[in-house]
Amino acid sequence: MSSEHRRVLALAWPMILSNITVPLLGLVDTAVIGHLPNPAFLGGVAVGNMLITFLFWLCGFLRMSTTGLIAQAHGRGSGEELAAWLAKGGALALAIGLGLILLQWPLGELGLWLSGASHEVQQSAADYFYVRVWGAPAALGNLVLLGFLVGRQDSRGPMAMLILGNSLNILLDLVFVMGLGWQVKGVAFASVIADYSALALGAWLVARRLPDLHLKAALGHPGWGRLLHLNKDILLRTLCLEICFLFVTFQGARLGDQVVAANAVLLNFLLVISYALDGIAYAAEALTGKAMGEGDEKALRLWVWRCGQWSAAFALGFSLFFAVAGKALVALLTDLPAIREVAAQYLGWVVALPLLAFWCYLFDGVFVGATRGRDMRNTMVLATFGVFFPVWFLAQGLGNHGLWLALSAFLAMRGLGLWWLYRKPGFVSGPGIG
Repeated sequence: MSSEHRRVLALAWPMILSNITVPLLGLVDTAVIGHLPNPAFLGGVAVGNMLITFLFWLCGFLRMSTTGLIAQAHGRGSGEELAAWLAKGGALALAIGLGLILLQWPLGELGLWLSGASHEVQQSAADYFYVRVWGAPAALGNLVLLGFLVGRQDSRGPMAMLILGNSLNILLDLVFVMGLGWQVKGVAFASVIADYSALALGAWLVARRLPDLHLKAALGHPGWGRLLHLNKDILLRTLCLEICFLFVTFQGARLGDQVVAANAVLLNFLLVISYALDGIAYAAEALTGKAMGEGDEKALRLWVWRCGQWSAAFALGFSLFFAVAGKALVALLTDLPAIREVAAQYLGWVVALPLLAFWCYLFDGVFVGATRGRDMRNTMVLATFGVFFPVWFLAQGLGNHGLWLALSAFLAMRGLGLWWLYRKPGFVSGPGIG
């Protein structure tokens, strides 16, 4: 194995292992709630978690912009920039997190109304949402800390944060739901406690790497305009992404409680795939970002090729795994026969998606490292309004199959669009932020 492959794996493996704990947490949530007698509980967790995920992932720019800027500063060897981008990202995360807490009631009521779910599902979703939102400052702060550590090519720090947070969350799920009988609220309380625990560990890890951080000087460092401009583009990109996944959940809810519950199970499988492939993408972010900071386009192209090879290999492995074990995994997550039967009808989409979508995860990482937020925004807008919604509109007669077809076409188009832009000459010196 060449030194390049070993370096990619050295960065990717800890992130893959730790990232998988995130969707495994979702699978445990589903399994714990899915064995309660009322299917509305499972639908409620699906809808409530999707609302929280929409808000938190909408702020994913905090991690992505931090990673790209930190990686480039690391390539230039600038300790002052490292401290400045960390402090600015942290201040922005705190402000947004407090804002979400203050605005929780209008945001929650709007989301529940838009969901179109039954009254029982909406009630369970509200129980989840109005507890989980109190973890917003910690969840968003964790995005910045993860971005800093990944940008520094430190994969062990994020692994420690994610494994601690998600392992604690799983343990508290069992205690609060199975032990204390708190049902949906127990799942939400577990997540809030885990988020703040991971934040404490992440702050300690980062403080060890920047012992001389002077907060006032770092916040006064010029660059707020650059950061906000990059964040704006990534925010719009993420908004489009979340609109698509919200639409799948809400439209599934309109097709019935059993469909939305079955989709919740299958989307958790997709999250397992996504987070694992994101481990390769994180390696691409760090390696291409450093190459951008050094102005070395040859190195950038080499790292993209090496990361692409591993991303394709993992995608093939996931397709084969879910083809063989998918039905057995569904059975582990719920003992409700109707939901098992419905989920089995759509399992083929989960088998096909890794091979259709691995390009979009890979090139997301490349463009994050290159801080090419504008390109990420434009390709996402095209994939959302030029592919996802037109495909769904034409295929809506297929019911839930039409939703999964639209989602598959959307993910494939994202990868194709970014690949086309990447192939253009002068990628390192081309337009972008940074």
